[in-house]
Amino acid sequence: MAKTRSQQPRKQRKFRYNAPLHLAANFLNVHLSKELRLKLKKRSIRVRKGDTVKILKGKFRGLSGKVLGTGRGTINVEGAVIKKLGGKEIPVSLPASKVVATQLVERK
Repeated sequence: MAKTRSQQPRKQRKFRYNAPLHLAANFLNVHLSKELRLKLKKRSIRVRKGDTVKILKGKFRGLSGKVLGTGRGTINVEGAVIKKLGGKEIPVSLPASKVVATQLVERK
């Protein structure tokens, strides 16, 4: 599957939805904090369950928490939940591009 050169939103959505896993995994890359950037000599890294991230945009801006899980380009962060009228808490899926990693779990 070739990458799309189109700028049309419908074709961009189709590409992201149908992307093979080796390309879809790149949608989970997050920027690193300044301290981690100096330590690892990298600008971004793939986020994993257990990493600590800080939310930069949206309703939960400023919230720091552990990553509970990942989806296709989205992550769930501890504490970023919406309460339903019945009292049930639903985790909010956040785009990986809207967070910055502040602490990483052990990697091989």
